[in-house]
Amino acid sequence: MSVFDELAGQEAVVAQLQGAIDHAMTHAWLFTGPPGSGRSVAARAFAAALLCQYGGCGECSSCRQVRAGTHADLLLVKPEGLSYGVKQTRDLVLRAAGAPSGGRWHVVLFEDADRCTEAAANALLKAIEEPAPRTVWLLCSPSAEDLVTTIRSRCRVMTLRVPPSQTVASLLVSRDGIDPERALAAARAAQGHVGRARRLVLDPAAAARREAVLRVPVQSTSLGPALAAAAALVKTAEDEAKTVTEQLDEPEREAMRQAFGEGATGKGVAKAMRGMAGAMKDLEDRQKSRATRVKRDTLDGALLDLAAYYRDVLMVQLGVDIELANADHVADLRKLAAAGTPEATLRRIQAVMKCRERLTLNVAPLLAVEELTVSLAQG
Repeated sequence: MSVFDELAGQEAVVAQLQGAIDHAMTHAWLFTGPPGSGRSVAARAFAAALLCQYGGCGECSSCRQVRAGTHADLLLVKPEGLSYGVKQTRDLVLRAAGAPSGGRWHVVLFEDADRCTEAAANALLKAIEEPAPRTVWLLCSPSAEDLVTTIRSRCRVMTLRVPPSQTVASLLVSRDGIDPERALAAARAAQGHVGRARRLVLDPAAAARREAVLRVPVQSTSLGPALAAAAALVKTAEDEAKTVTEQLDEPEREAMRQAFGEGATGKGVAKAMRGMAGAMKDLEDRQKSRATRVKRDTLDGALLDLAAYYRDVLMVQLGVDIELANADHVADLRKLAAAGTPEATLRRIQAVMKCRERLTLNVAPLLAVEELTVSLAQG
C-alpha cells in the first residue's frame, strides 16, 4: 500500500514526486489542475511521503496522522471564506518558520492558495523567497496563472489532469465496493472528479441535486418556466450550502463558548464574557463568509454540470463519437439536439460560462441565473 494509491490516473506526477523525495527535493511546490484532478489529494500524499520514514507507506501512524490532518509537522491551510487575508498569511508564515518536531521536514499544505489577497500573496512570496531550512511549501491552485508570477516562478509545478472515467470507476469499485456499472456512470457524470463520483453513488441527495440541474434545459422553454427554473436552481444551491454550513457552525460556536468558560462562575468570568462577545462576532463573520463561498461553489458546480450537458448536446448534433458525461439522459440529449442547431447550443454554453463569470463579480445569484435561463429559452 502507498499514500499515492488513491491518486487516480496520475502516474507521471506520482513518479516525479517519488523521485523528488530523495533526489530532487525543493522547498516550494505548486499543484495545479482542474476541479476533480486531485491536486489537494496529490499534495497531501506528497506531504505524507515526506513525513513518513518509509517514504509514504500509508500504514504507519505518521501517514494516518497526515491523512487526518493532525500530524505535528504538517500545517494544513484550507481557506474557508472568499479570500485569505494578509494577517492570516503573516501568522501562517510565522508558524511555518519553526523547526520540525520529529522528522526531516516541516510541511505547509496550502489548499486554494489562489484565494490569497494581493497583500497576502506578497507576504507569502517573502516566505517562499527566504524559506526556513526545513520547511516545504505545497501550494494548490486550479492554474499556475491564478498565482502571481513571482510566486509560481519559485515553485516546482506539478500539473494534474482529469483522470479517465474508467480509472475513476475502477477506484470506486476497488476502494468502495461499488457496482462497476454504477461506478462508471457516476464517473462519467462527475467528469473524472473522484470525490463527486463517490457522492453521486453513495449520497441520494447529491444525485437528486444533479437531476434537478439537468432538468433546467428541458424546463427553460419560455420566460415563465425559465424564471422558475432559475429560482429552483438557486434554491438547490442555497439548501446544499445551508446543510454544509450548519454541520460546521454550531460545533464551532460550542467550542468557542467552552473556551471562554460560558456558564462558569467566579473571579474574572465577567471579563471573559466580554472577550467572548468580540470573539463570537469574529466567528460569525467568518462563518458568513464561508457560507457565501459554499453557496457560490455549489452554484458553480451546478453550472459546470449544465455546461457539460450542452456539450453533450453539441456532440450529438455533430455526430462525434465521444464519451458523453450524461449518457444516462441520452433521450433528452437527442431531443434537444434535434430541436436546435450547433450554433444555438454553442450560444447556450457561452451563456453558462458568462453566468459563472458574473457570479465571481458578486452579481446577485438569482439575477445572474435568471439571465442565464432566459438566454437558454431564447436559444
